[in-house]
Amino acid sequence: MTETNDLISRLVLGTAQLGMPYGITNKRGKPDFSTALSIVQTAWESGISEFDTAQAYGDSEHILGRIFTELGIVQKARVTSKLQSIQTYGEGKPLYQFVEESLERLKVSKLECLLLHREDMLDRLDDDLRESLLTLLQRDYVRYLGVSVYSPNRAKLALECNLFHVIQVPASILDRRFDRAGVFEIAYERNCRIYIRSVFLQGLALMNAEDVSEKMASVKPVLAILDCFALRYQLNRQALAMLYIRDRFPRTKVIFGAELPEQVLQNTRCWQLKAPEDFLTELDNAFPVLDESILNPVMWYQ
Repeated sequence: MTETNDLISRLVLGTAQLGMPYGITNKRGKPDFSTALSIVQTAWESGISEFDTAQAYGDSEHILGRIFTELGIVQKARVTSKLQSIQTYGEGKPLYQFVEESLERLKVSKLECLLLHREDMLDRLDDDLRESLLTLLQRDYVRYLGVSVYSPNRAKLALECNLFHVIQVPASILDRRFDRAGVFEIAYERNCRIYIRSVFLQGLALMNAEDVSEKMASVKPVLAILDCFALRYQLNRQALAMLYIRDRFPRTKVIFGAELPEQVLQNTRCWQLKAPEDFLTELDNAFPVLDESILNPVMWYQ
């Protein structure tokens, strides 16, 4: 495998945008099927074979299933999906049936990974739920089990469970909480895979400062710093953000979303650029620590 293919194999297409309007900068809403098909096809032809979705992402699973079928890649595409809510399950319907429904929508025989969608679902991780999740492995419905988290403490708790093979965490040029808390090192020691999401902080890192709401005004000086480095390195913010994550965390998979096929191409091109010399050290020391109200999208609408 070439170095380029090695790099591209680390990328995962996030597909929340295909099932619903998603992201603070989303102005187009949910794409029509033709556009969604073109987004996935462009990703696939660029070398991306892994896709991230969730039961809670509108009809993203159903759209992906149609696309996989039309492109003839049902047997080759690898998909991670997420359980919508533990409260949804029960009432006589076993967990595996909800996963079967996801498999049917996606038209795949097996999930690459099944994640608990929210970190508070860890609070309900009793013996019954643990057994139900392990049953999914035994039935060969999923290859790996994991959890999506927003806080370093919950990530550490998940890593201590001895149940999960994958954790999905937010990290970006602006958000280094998990790295500072030692989460990456603990995961590596436990042979747990890390998937990084929110590389652009749901688009916030790419916004024009004048478009940032007053509620998030504290991010404006940070965007100005980003622009200074972008000018210095002759890169745009998008490339700067992707190269930072690529080289700071080389043992991870990285999820990105797209509203248009052109954005897939932009991201894959950025991902393969040569990084400026010593830029990691300079960027590590360049930014103030932002408040969690900025770094955690769950808190943006509270």
